[in-house]
This record gives sequence, structure tokens and C-alpha cells, in this order.
Amino acid sequence: MHLAILITNTDESAFAQAHPEDGEKFADLIHLARPDWTVEAFSVKDGAFPDDMGRFDGAMITGSPASVRSGEPWVAQLLELIRAMDRRRQPMFAACFGHQAVALALGGQVGENPGGWVHGLTRNTALARMDWMDGLPDPWRLYASHKEQVTALPPGAVNLARSEGCETSGFAIGRHIYTTQHHPEMEPGFIAALTDEMASELGAEVHARAMVSLSEPADQGAFAESVARFFEQAFSPARPADP
Repeated sequence: MHLAILITNTDESAFAQAHPEDGEKFADLIHLARPDWTVEAFSVKDGAFPDDMGRFDGAMITGSPASVRSGEPWVAQLLELIRAMDRRRQPMFAACFGHQAVALALGGQVGENPGGWVHGLTRNTALARMDWMDGLPDPWRLYASHKEQVTALPPGAVNLARSEGCETSGFAIGRHIYTTQHHPEMEPGFIAALTDEMASELGAEVHARAMVSLSEPADQGAFAESVARFFEQAFSPARPADP
């Protein structure tokens, strides 16, 4: 399997530069489950898009502190790419900003989190299960950091889960789109450092609650396996028909 990683992370701070880039994080995520798969990263936030998505078996869209509602030219171009991939039923997995971008591109809505920042370890309770999710525990734990969320699903989307402060923490469309509001690519050391880096922005209460939550591990390996199975079933000749 050969995947494109579409990097949307606009953070160019000293903190960001001191840690692995998202292309590496998402490569590490999929390699947890399928170490022989190949990936190619594109910094779409800088306008560097694949010239031919047909070279790839699918795409992974990363998170970002940017807003999908910003109207930035690169965001508009990404939304059009998502629509084109959807028309071709080309598989895409999307996290955080990517999750919101897919929703917005395909007719859903994105807005501010009513309770402000959601940050730290979250528990995701299943509302529906696709077959590629069979190995996920219920609830499954993932790291989060977002102040916007999907407020209305696109037509035809299945709401897969809810988590603290987020009624749609993941969705699927057909058998070619799989998303999460959260950050399966983040390692424990990184989310702890990010939580401290964002302390003033989060506020004392959210920061303290987030740090306590990090005493438990995320279900990264199980979620990585679900992502791999998602891409595999998209190419299975025996896969069930789309609903």
C-alpha cells in the first residue's frame, strides 16, 4: 500500500521544530500496524499538493491549529481535493483538522466547541461500528486538542463515536472515508509537552484536567490497526457493497 500524507499543520514555532513533523508521526502510526507500507508526505499548508493522486492507494490528512473555516487558499484547494477523492471513492483517513475538512468539504458544518478547549486523553464511546473497527476496545482512548468540532455531519455520513465535549468524534462515509476528531499519531511524551506548552492558552482548569488524564495510555496500536484495515478493505474485491 502506498499512501499520501497531506500535512496541514501550520505550527512553525520553536516548540514544533523541536519535535517530529506530522509526516513522520503519521508514517509511524501506520507503520505500527503495517511496517512494509510506503508513504509520501506533502505540505499542503504550503501549497505543495500531489500532482497526481492516482499514484496513491489513498491519503491520510493530518491535524492543524488552523481553522477549516479560514478561507485560506490552501484550505480551499484541500477541500476541492477531498471532493475529488470522494467522487472517485478513493480512500482517505482524516484526523482532527482533516476530520473537520472532510465534513465541511462534503456538506457538513464545523463550529466552535461549546465548552471551549478539549485537550488531553479522551474516551470514545462507539455509536456505530464498521467492520474495520472490530479490534477497537469500547470505549477507546485517544489524545485530543481542539476548540472546533463537526456540528453537522455530511449527507450519508455515519456517526461512529462520541467523546467528552464532542458529539461526533469520528465518522465514516461509505467504505472510503474514515475520520477521527482526535490525534492517534501523538505519543505520550509529545502530548505531555504540548499540554505544558499550551498551558496559558488552555487555562489552569483545562491544563490541570488534561495532565491528570495523561496518566492513562491511549489505544494507539489498536487504532492504527483499524486505520490499516480500513485501507485494506477499500481495495478488497469481496468487500460489501456501499450502503
